[in-house]
Amino acid sequence: MNLNAVSYKRHRFPPSLIAHAVWLYTRFPLSLRRVEEMLLERGIVVSYETIRCWARKFGPDYARRLRRKAPSPDDVWHLDEVVVTIGGRKHWLWRAVNQDGYVLDEIVQTRRNTKAAKRLLTRLMKKQGCLPKRIVTDKLRSYGAARRHVMPTVEHRSHKGLNNRAENSHLPLRKRERIMQRFRSPGSLQRFVSVFSAIRNLFVPARSNHSATAVHLHRLTAMAHLKAVTATAA
Repeated sequence: MNLNAVSYKRHRFPPSLIAHAVWLYTRFPLSLRRVEEMLLERGIVVSYETIRCWARKFGPDYARRLRRKAPSPDDVWHLDEVVVTIGGRKHWLWRAVNQDGYVLDEIVQTRRNTKAAKRLLTRLMKKQGCLPKRIVTDKLRSYGAARRHVMPTVEHRSHKGLNNRAENSHLPLRKRERIMQRFRSPGSLQRFVSVFSAIRNLFVPARSNHSATAVHLHRLTAMAHLKAVTATAA
C-alpha cells in the first residue's frame, strides 16, 4: 500500500517537534502534562491539549506507515485478553503477540466469549496472510471453540503457565492506563493501543541474547526509520 507523505499543512510548529512530542507520549509512560513540561524545559511553549490533538491526528498516520514484521508459518501466536474499565463498564482488550513478544493485533470488545475470540482470530488471519505453527492461550474455552471454527488444522496449547508472554504484554499498557487515569471511550482505547504497539514494536528488539551494542544499534535504526516515516529526517 502506497501512502502519501505525512502533511503538516496549517501547523505552525515544525514537523520535527510535532513528531517528537507524539513519540514521547506514545513511547514512554508520560502524561500529556509531563510531555508539555519536558518541551517547556527546552523553551518550547505548547499546551498539553495541543499535544493531545497531535497524538490523535498524527499517531494513527505514523502507525500505518511503520514497517511490520513479516509473517511466518513458523510463528507461534500467544493470545490473551485483559479487562479494561471504561465509564464504569467492563470492556476486553484482546491481544495477540508472537514468540518474540511482537504485538500482532489488538481489538477492544465488549464480550469475552467465542464470538469475540473468533473475531480476533479472523482479523489475525487476514492481517498475517498465513496460519501460525500453533496458538497458545490460557484456559478460556472460547479460544478452543473459535480455533475449531476458524483454523481447525492449527495446533492449540491451552495452559495458563505457557501464556506468560501474552500476559506480560499487557503490563506496559496497564502502566499507561494508570498514568492516563483510564480511557474515556472504547474508541480512544483502540486508537491509542494501535499507535502505542506499532511504535513499541519498532523500538523493542526481539527476545534473544543481544549484546548492549546490538540493542543500541537496533534502536538507532528504529529512530532513523521513524524519522523517515514522519517525514522529519534531516
